[in-house]
Amino acid sequence: MADRGVDLTALPKEVRDQLAELDLELSEGDITQKGYEKKRTKLLAPYIIHIPAPPPQNDVQPPAPSSSSHQLPPSSSSRYRERRSRRAHRGGGTRDDRYRSDIHTEAVQAALAKHKEEKMALPMPTKRRSTYVQSPIETRTPPDSSSGSDDEMSARRHSSVVAPPPPVNPNLQSPESWINRSVQGSSTSSSASSTLSHGEAKPQPQSQPQPQYKPQYQPLYQPQLQPQYQPQHHPHEQTRTAAVTDMLAHSRIAPSGNSAPPPDVTAVAPPARGPRVDLPSNAIVRGMSRGQSRSSMMETADGVPVSSRVSTKIQQLLNTLKRPKRPPLSEFFTDDSEEIVEAPQPDPNTPRPEGRQIMPVKGEPLGVVSNWPPALQAALARWGATQGKSPALTALDITGRPLYTLTYGKLWSRSVKLAYTLLNKLGTKNEQILKPGDRVALVYPNSDPGMFWVAFYGCLLAEVIPVPIEVPLSRKDAGISQVGFLLGSCGVGLALTSEICLKGLPKTPAGEIMQFKGWPRLKWVVTDSKYLTKPSKDWQPHIPTANTDPAYIEYKASKEGTVVGVAVSKVAMLTHCQALTQACNYCEGETLVNVLDFKKDMGLWHGVLTAVMNRIHTISVPYAVMKACPLSWVQRVHIHKARAALVKCRDLHWAMMAHREQRDTSLASLRMLIVADGANPWSVSSCDAFLNVFQSHGLKPEVICPCATSPEAMTVAIRRSGVPGAPLPARAILSLGGLSHGVIRVNTEDKNSALTVQDVGHVMPGALMCIVKPDGPPQLCKTDEIGEIIINSRAGGTMYYGLPGVTKNTFEVIPVNANGVPIGEIPFVRSGLLGFVGPGSLIFVVGKIEGLLMVSGRRHNADDLVATALAVEPVKTVYRGRIAVFSVTVFYDERVIIVAEQRPDASEEDSFQWMSRVLQAIDSIHQVGLYCLALVPANTLPKTPLGGIHISDTKQFFLEGNLHPCNILMCPHTCVTNLPKPRQKQPVGVGPASVMVGNLVAGKRIAQAAGRDLGMIEDQDLVRKHQFLSEALQWRAQTDPDHVLYVLLNAKGVAVGTATCVQLHKRAEKIAAALTEKGSINTGENVVLLYPPGIDLIAAFYGCLYAGCVPVNVRPPHPQNLAATLPTVRMIIDVSKAACILTTQTLMRTLRSKEAAASVNIKTWPTIIDTDDLPRRRPPHIYKPPTAEMIAYLDFSVSTTGMLTGVKISHAAISALCRSIKLQCELYSSRQIAICLDPYCGLGFVLWCLASVYSGHQSILIPPFELESCLSLWLSTLSQYRIRDTFCSYSVMELCTKGLGTQTELLKARGVNLSCVRSCVVIAEERPRLALSHSFSKLFKDVGLSSRAVSTAFGSRVNLAVCLQGTTGPDPCTVYVDMKSLRHDRVRLVERGAPQSLPLMESGKILPGVRVIIVNPETKGPLGDSHLGEIWVNSPHNASGYYTIYGEESLQADHFNTKLSFGDPQTLWARTGYLGFVKRTELLDASGDRHDALFVVGSLDETLELRGLRYHPIDIEISVSRAHRSIAESAVFTWTNLLVVVSELCGSEQDALDLVPLITNVVLEEHHLIVGVVVIVDPGVIPINSRGEKQRMHLRDSFLADQLDPIYVAYNM
Repeated sequence: MADRGVDLTALPKEVRDQLAELDLELSEGDITQKGYEKKRTKLLAPYIIHIPAPPPQNDVQPPAPSSSSHQLPPSSSSRYRERRSRRAHRGGGTRDDRYRSDIHTEAVQAALAKHKEEKMALPMPTKRRSTYVQSPIETRTPPDSSSGSDDEMSARRHSSVVAPPPPVNPNLQSPESWINRSVQGSSTSSSASSTLSHGEAKPQPQSQPQPQYKPQYQPLYQPQLQPQYQPQHHPHEQTRTAAVTDMLAHSRIAPSGNSAPPPDVTAVAPPARGPRVDLPSNAIVRGMSRGQSRSSMMETADGVPVSSRVSTKIQQLLNTLKRPKRPPLSEFFTDDSEEIVEAPQPDPNTPRPEGRQIMPVKGEPLGVVSNWPPALQAALARWGATQGKSPALTALDITGRPLYTLTYGKLWSRSVKLAYTLLNKLGTKNEQILKPGDRVALVYPNSDPGMFWVAFYGCLLAEVIPVPIEVPLSRKDAGISQVGFLLGSCGVGLALTSEICLKGLPKTPAGEIMQFKGWPRLKWVVTDSKYLTKPSKDWQPHIPTANTDPAYIEYKASKEGTVVGVAVSKVAMLTHCQALTQACNYCEGETLVNVLDFKKDMGLWHGVLTAVMNRIHTISVPYAVMKACPLSWVQRVHIHKARAALVKCRDLHWAMMAHREQRDTSLASLRMLIVADGANPWSVSSCDAFLNVFQSHGLKPEVICPCATSPEAMTVAIRRSGVPGAPLPARAILSLGGLSHGVIRVNTEDKNSALTVQDVGHVMPGALMCIVKPDGPPQLCKTDEIGEIIINSRAGGTMYYGLPGVTKNTFEVIPVNANGVPIGEIPFVRSGLLGFVGPGSLIFVVGKIEGLLMVSGRRHNADDLVATALAVEPVKTVYRGRIAVFSVTVFYDERVIIVAEQRPDASEEDSFQWMSRVLQAIDSIHQVGLYCLALVPANTLPKTPLGGIHISDTKQFFLEGNLHPCNILMCPHTCVTNLPKPRQKQPVGVGPASVMVGNLVAGKRIAQAAGRDLGMIEDQDLVRKHQFLSEALQWRAQTDPDHVLYVLLNAKGVAVGTATCVQLHKRAEKIAAALTEKGSINTGENVVLLYPPGIDLIAAFYGCLYAGCVPVNVRPPHPQNLAATLPTVRMIIDVSKAACILTTQTLMRTLRSKEAAASVNIKTWPTIIDTDDLPRRRPPHIYKPPTAEMIAYLDFSVSTTGMLTGVKISHAAISALCRSIKLQCELYSSRQIAICLDPYCGLGFVLWCLASVYSGHQSILIPPFELESCLSLWLSTLSQYRIRDTFCSYSVMELCTKGLGTQTELLKARGVNLSCVRSCVVIAEERPRLALSHSFSKLFKDVGLSSRAVSTAFGSRVNLAVCLQGTTGPDPCTVYVDMKSLRHDRVRLVERGAPQSLPLMESGKILPGVRVIIVNPETKGPLGDSHLGEIWVNSPHNASGYYTIYGEESLQADHFNTKLSFGDPQTLWARTGYLGFVKRTELLDASGDRHDALFVVGSLDETLELRGLRYHPIDIEISVSRAHRSIAESAVFTWTNLLVVVSELCGSEQDALDLVPLITNVVLEEHHLIVGVVVIVDPGVIPINSRGEKQRMHLRDSFLADQLDPIYVAYNM
């Protein structure tokens, strides 16, 4: 900093003033940090004392040893404290003075020092460096011993050399302590010191000294270095390695001071989701067993690839979670009716209250003084008449100089004028707009007390009820709509304001005052004198004796943010003034300096009401003056010899900070310094510190009078000013642990967790006070118990205006004793203050109900947590001490959230360091876990009118995801202790007896279902004709040569290719001839077909059959994305040992191109034949397979788990499948169907290439990629050709839903009509996507689509088509199942809309000839129909087996030919690898029996086993996508038992960190799981295959290999 060598006190006054002004500009955000430093340096340049330059950074000098590596030097050095406080006042980082306590700071530092022994590193979140650009940090010098805490990180910030290990001699303390320290704060290790307290590490024996050294920066070119000297006896070696590996890994992303900054990657627009690619993960082929498939990529014992930064961090995260804070599990889950929440077991050591029941405490009687007025207005009338010249109010301008003085005469006459105007002059001649008793809003700025006084007293005289509110500054003010609620509930229609204020209100373009959100329509009245009418001579205001009608309404914001109005009756207002006069001993003609807001609370009660009753002269110091000149109020006391002053701790603190500039002020005249927030326990230190500084200026210790107030009970207690020389009241030093259990225990054992509380004096005169339990019935507390203070007095609020329901619980409380019997008749008012009665009937307050956080049955006070967070080095990180603490309910308990504003110049590492230390401090001092800690940019939290943080709005922003943090740390693992017990699977012994024992069936029947019979084919001729598809094609070419089988459309909907039976036959012959001649292919060899979707592909397929070779259909590589797509092609070619490739000319050129050579070896392709221009040849003969069991083709596909599997399909299977589809869909020659699918594998290929040749129907082929250039192609084709049956994929449906959803009117205008469509079947191998199908049906209902048309099919690798919704049979049904049961593999049906219910749609009707049964995948025994199990299938069209590389058929044989372990051991089944269940529905099938529906829940390979339960990723992903509007797509996977959620962010990058807590919340609430890692990425990063399915394993591999370039990675603790 520029002022290192400057003594600020020696500077001339004008320079000091300019500096103060500069500081103000910075704190208000009017100037940037950079501009501030520039101007400041310029100002100070002439005065700088030049000091020798610091030594070069590489030879670092050890600092003088300090008592502990991150404790401040002893705080008794006042020179240091002054310097620190001056610096704090100057910079943007002033501590929030409410919570300043040196004792507490020391306690926090001590608590943090305790944690130092456990060197467990927290993983620092990874952030895309260019996203949040912080301003550069000034070059720092090595730490000097005077301010260790500030600069403990700087020493190594720029050095990039590896220091030698220090000597091992334990007596050489300084290098070791310094190195220790550099470890604490190095920018790369980010948080070596930030350990969570999961139990203590073993203390290291003194006799074995060891180096505390860890290499911090390795040269960037040798990342494989590992530290060789790990202490052998350290219990957690991994943690050290992990921390070091993390540092090494970081060396790529955290540039050290002298390396160039990373390039800005965000400037390039993020890619749209690229072409969908099928990527097998790490070349895993289904020749390996399911178990071993993934282990090929692991390199270390824990399965962490060594090089990966991500996995190092995950390892670190696991290390921090190794010893979780969980209550011990009693017994494991066995029962069916599980309880969701683990009920915390009561701790036998919990302190309990032991005292006797408290007696009500009585205040002194309220004396009767003869000349007290009958009403407050009467007092004003009296002083206005008799003491007209006496000053009532002096207002100050912005510089702190008097602006005007209002005398009692002026105040009276103006108030009378206003009252007259309000009652008589607002409407036209005859109508009276305001009647006595109406409510009127008072809208006056804090800088104009005079106008407010006149308006307030004018309303009292007119007998209308004033409702003072804050001036609305913009439409987006914090809590503005809640103020509207207040005005509405009070029925306010009129607002009084001043001319200047009216001009400043936000206006519409037309110049009218804006209608604020939620506000009733208001009529605005300006009350400046020139607009008021002088009443006629005979008009006098009516001043009745005070009664119980409301006099005014004071607003109050509740914890939830609702603003309510507390009505104060005329008699309560008067009595309260009398009680204050008696308690504070006010005398006529005294002077009072008021720094508080005069619109409400103490500022109104003392400074406006009691002042007028006693003819006091009030000097009002507005908030704006305090900001510019914090000493102004002290100067006013000095100048006016004021007898009383009304302040908050903040004002004491600011004055103390600034007092050096004023030497000659005297506070000797004060007899009462009333501290309005003296009830806040953290006020003690401000009062003490202020007294220390100003005692030399005549301030007497006994004049400090803290008091306790609340809007409902008004003044609860106030300390009377003492007799000079009398002993000061004692303090209570309480244990925070005891307080959290609601009992009072003097703190003895652990001085770190103590709370010092000062008394707030005695109960008010004429009042009666009790302490009752804050929750439940108002039962009287015991003497050593903390409870809510309730008051019975004539001087309190009477009701929440307009809200009778809420009023009863607050204003009419009758306390009960331990047996629940009321102790009397008189009603008490709840004050909202928590406290107890100390010795001598003194009242102590320890917090407020609204700041209470109830976590796991213990109470914590938000203010206490703020104080602890502030005591952790606030100056470095937190902007002006702005910290908000609140709780949100997640998973049946309150969770503590801390949000703080971060200084503009704080670095990432500083912030993360601060956050991790706050975690430890709060854990250590309050024994409560934080759920989330967020840092937001400076000046972005919503503000209250006087500049504090608007807590309820902040909470709302947090829950809506509008907080936009720049740093966030979630710790759900630490603080969520009520998760249900993990489930331990019972070993199941299986045998025939299981049926008896009940292991088998919980339902009534075994879960199995079958399609109808295929039936026998009578005619032998048909059998011959249809046994082989090649023969079927020849037969059709002869019998019906010109029948069109295929029509191919382009993007314009024009038929660009057709194929009749004979054309297809002839083209197939040409290809067969080319294969035998050019390719010299032998029978039975494999041939790869590489074609875009079209008729060439079909011809090539039949050409292969004619030539007797086995076609292998492969998706061609994407020309724009060869690097990603070509390796998959190459791999299938290699795996299938293809002898030849058939393709088009264009693709042939692509395969041999330079670009292709970059990703695969193009010299080793098998023979490539292009089939575009073949000579017209016929093969010598057309091959006929000797038996139908011969392989017809190989079907290769990449599963969602990244497995490449090829299955063998026999000729018999093809004809059985085609026959089955023909029966189900009633296909015959005169029918037309439209297909918009990828024709490369599974059922898509069968429908595209095989079904038409078998059944003779015409297929209209629509290549899905054509939809990209013309979205409506598919739908308009359906309409144009009047198609009844169409087949599509989910990706096509999604394209139409997203792209055409808003254009249905346009489609209608174009004449698109879908009423012809009878069935639209989605071909998929997954759980039906219900939401997508529903929105598709709903959107296109307008163009005639029947809601019953959309259904799904289901196929798998072992059987390409298990279900397919046909033309006959019942509609697909939907059921709702209980997700909790599903996780336990049980199926329990619930009603629609039940909590935790999951809607599932039937996966189409089971095809003819297919039988399915639900089987336990572990025991292979059949299950009952209320169980979730694997779907096994038996059918003539099952595949014949996997095509493996090694020919090891036996490995996977059980997938194809496996038997049940009991029940029916003869039938051979194939295992689909999908979990599902069968339910008998109420619907009837064609044969009149009740229909059995098959529901597919998800792939067995994809399920996540967490906490012994089975989760399906899609369920978690659906929840995550609902969490925030900016989440486009998400995917989840597990890694070493941690749940990782990857979400694509479609909003702006500033939303990225908002998603982290919301995702964590929703997964915890809905799935009872704690998310371990949240990764936020750009749109299009989650890989999706050609079928529109997410490839989660591929994503996982990319994440671990650090290839995602995430925007943000959060590691939840």
